[in-house]
Amino acid sequence: MRVKTLKKAAAATLAAGASALAWGFTERNNFQLREYTLPLLEPGVLQGRGEFRVLHVSDLHMIPGQKEKVEFVSGLDALDPDLVINTGDNLSDLGGVPWVLDALGPLLNRPGAFVFGTNDYWAPRPVNPLKYLTGAKREPSYVDLPWEGMRAAFMERGWHDATHNRLEFKASGVRLALAGVDDPHHDLDDYPSIAGSPNPDADLAIGLLHAPYRRVLDAFEADGYQLALAGHTHGGQICLPGGRALVTNADIDRERASGLHRYGRMWMEVSNGLGQSKYAPVRLFCPPSASLIRVVERG
Repeated sequence: MRVKTLKKAAAATLAAGASALAWGFTERNNFQLREYTLPLLEPGVLQGRGEFRVLHVSDLHMIPGQKEKVEFVSGLDALDPDLVINTGDNLSDLGGVPWVLDALGPLLNRPGAFVFGTNDYWAPRPVNPLKYLTGAKREPSYVDLPWEGMRAAFMERGWHDATHNRLEFKASGVRLALAGVDDPHHDLDDYPSIAGSPNPDADLAIGLLHAPYRRVLDAFEADGYQLALAGHTHGGQICLPGGRALVTNADIDRERASGLHRYGRMWMEVSNGLGQSKYAPVRLFCPPSASLIRVVERG
């Protein structure tokens, strides 16, 4: 009798696991938009326009044939963003660049800036799920991806490369000060090359990084940036109900693995991302998303 009970329990567990896996495979295309409002601008900056829209996209991890993702991302142009920020990991395949450019196509006509992640530079590798859940850092594959051509295409369309750069430009009449670093997850960041307070004449100061590591966030916050934008975590990707992350794949706390949060005197928004490695094509309680931040004047 006990053997039969154990067999039934095992069968039920396997069935539940298979159902969760099937649902997670479907959930990877359940694209959503997260929206936030932040009162960061001085009164009068918007000259009665109401809001300055920042669209944040990250972690496309594009693979040829992902038509639903292309349709969703290109459709974000209808939000009429004033600024588009891309925080990296656009690729998950050697053939992904044309699909990235199709997805971002109309958004490349908007003012924009970007930093890359290691999955822009190097192809993904098979993942041991147990190792991922321990939070252990995985060595890159060092199989080169065609990121140089993608970078050139972004810049030819007018986007700014913020990697170890301090940028100043206007968008929709708002004076911007942006700075970014290369991917902290594999220690590619060089914050000293951009260190220092943003231009005090700027209306909005934003720091960009792919992976939300505290050493870089601390530096942005100490230098007086108002907002930091990051991706990389996929919001945990495999979460408990309610979107509670099990791991962050960075050193940020799990409670801030995604979404908009305070980070000292600064705000920080961590994107859930719009994709995932082709070797881990599932999401549980963590749908892929882009973010629209409506920056308004302080009351």
